[in-house]
Amino acid sequence: MVRCACCLFARRPALIHATVAVHEIYEKEKPMAKKQITIEEVKEDLRYLRLLARDFPTVSSVTTEIINLEAILQLPKPTEHFLADLHGENEAFEHVLRNASGNIKRKVNDLFGSALSDRDKKELCTLIYYPEKKLKLVKQDVENMDEYYAVMLNRLITVCRNISSKYTRSKVRKSLPEEYAYIIEELLHEANDDRNKLAYFSAIVNTIICTGRADHFIIALCSLIQRLAIDRLHILGDIFDRGPGAHLIMDTLCNYHHLDITWGNHDVLWMGAAAGNLCCIASVLRLSLRDANTRTLEDGYAINMVPLATFAMEQYADDPCEIYIPRVDEERTNHTEKDIRLIAQMHKAVSVIEFKLSGAIAQKYPHWEMQDRCLMEHINKERGTITIDGKEYPMLDTQWPTLDPANPYALTPEEADLMERLRYSFTRSERLQNHVNCLLMRGGMYVIYNSNLMFHASVPLNEDGTMREVSINGVVVKGKELMKRVERIARSAFDNDVNAQEREVARDFFWYLWCGPHSPLFGKAKMATFERYLLTDKEVQKEPKGWYYILRDKPEVCDYILDEFGVQGSHRHIINGNVPVRVFKGETPIKADGRMMVIDGGFSRVYHNRTGIAGYTLVYHSRGFQLVQHEPFTSTEEAVINGTDIHSTTQIVEMMGRRENVADTDIGRGIMLKINDLEKLLTAYRKGIIKERP
Repeated sequence: MVRCACCLFARRPALIHATVAVHEIYEKEKPMAKKQITIEEVKEDLRYLRLLARDFPTVSSVTTEIINLEAILQLPKPTEHFLADLHGENEAFEHVLRNASGNIKRKVNDLFGSALSDRDKKELCTLIYYPEKKLKLVKQDVENMDEYYAVMLNRLITVCRNISSKYTRSKVRKSLPEEYAYIIEELLHEANDDRNKLAYFSAIVNTIICTGRADHFIIALCSLIQRLAIDRLHILGDIFDRGPGAHLIMDTLCNYHHLDITWGNHDVLWMGAAAGNLCCIASVLRLSLRDANTRTLEDGYAINMVPLATFAMEQYADDPCEIYIPRVDEERTNHTEKDIRLIAQMHKAVSVIEFKLSGAIAQKYPHWEMQDRCLMEHINKERGTITIDGKEYPMLDTQWPTLDPANPYALTPEEADLMERLRYSFTRSERLQNHVNCLLMRGGMYVIYNSNLMFHASVPLNEDGTMREVSINGVVVKGKELMKRVERIARSAFDNDVNAQEREVARDFFWYLWCGPHSPLFGKAKMATFERYLLTDKEVQKEPKGWYYILRDKPEVCDYILDEFGVQGSHRHIINGNVPVRVFKGETPIKADGRMMVIDGGFSRVYHNRTGIAGYTLVYHSRGFQLVQHEPFTSTEEAVINGTDIHSTTQIVEMMGRRENVADTDIGRGIMLKINDLEKLLTAYRKGIIKERP
């Protein structure tokens, strides 16, 4: 509701008196133990202080802002939510986001306790998670909707009031839907048990119902609860591949209010494809076809798959393509035998192309140390074997019609034409380019926030635990500098101000990030894709892990890494994803005496049998860290109809000695710096160095 100018002018004297009163309070009760600002300090920053004076032109305005900021520092620390390795599982991701890893359910239980039955609390939670779908379902069964609306509105307002209590009114106001901002603000700050305001409160609720706006208002309240339950979302990489809805996850993330993303190896693979890297394009297609999952490609990004299908049917018409038959999720897809046959042909076609391209790019950049991926030259087509390190292995596929032994890494004219068509589709997909732009704007190789160091996979280490030096395009770097240089190169692939040759090198570099032996996003000696497809020998299929994964259980190694990145604080941690924690084998996500938390529990359905669970998420609120272990999610439909929530087990990881406030956070430290600047401006006003402006 927009208030008229008359109302604002009418309130002006009151506002002036309030400002003067605040100034008087500050003068009488100045914060104790503050360092006195000297005139020398003021003069050193005089140019900046004159600029600051434009926003705070009087002593009263300065003191009002100082009091406001000092008060904010005493609020409870906002809640952070950590998720990793989403792998296209959009329904599970959306549900975990909507229920804040069980935080909303815990709030409902705490607020209503035994006052509501378990069924009523489940109904309320489901309404908060899926208001549009739940209301539609309720209308089919409930006769007196007005009564339902009245009950639910009162319960939702109670939940919303509690969740919003840790924020300033200003911050809550900015989160409110514009259409109902004034009404919601009134309801949140007027207790419905206040006898003086009971009729006022009831009149608002009744009018919402009578005017037919109850549905819209409930949806707005539920969205607000979801938003305020989590202040900041941290995504620790691998949004793409395996599941069907990476594009839907990216839609949500691109519009999320407070977010950071650390890139994962699967993310940079798609970023490379979007930049036009043919190796990355081939690998993206191979992974999608391997799982018979092309929904993100076709429905999400409008990638034209017809040229690949046509080429595959012509080139491999008589080939059984047995080892390329996809892994089919029967619950999600309804493929016919003909569909499976075509997918297998496409799968083989793009796999052979990838094997060629990966060998060619390894030869182009010998300093990448990926010569072991130059395998096509060692194939004996007549014998159906390949020789690796002097040993001959029989291959599971002996039909190589497009392989020229004299030039094993060259694409045939038809393959080259196909890949150029696919490159055009990837680089011209508007939605994909928008999503990659979001990854560039809101993401990076690592994030440091509130004494937590977040990166997806690893920091290359030597056997003795020291930082490994890696040559990146001729520059030797390690640790934090390695991460920063890698990120700069990746960004330059999308920078129009960079010359064509540098952009080409940056575009190619995405392949190294995906599977290079010292890539911080890979962390293994090799990616044995060829061997795992075509050979049966388990020894040659191994992908030895880097020293980081062997040494990260040691507290001293984690401290060394935290020191390298300049992470400070008495409660500092490394938070990782990338490698699923195999719970059924006794693995634990908490490592190095609590200094490291690994939160990839396997969101993807592919991992459920390997891990025994369906993912970890981490919640960091004012009282400490809670690790949430999730069981597999059924479906959104099941959650709405039966109120089925993800069954989650919460483990207390670390509780603080006291409840943390905003003052203990990075934002709090920024506020303290601003307060210090305002104190300098106040001194400048009082000493007459800067004149007040009425």
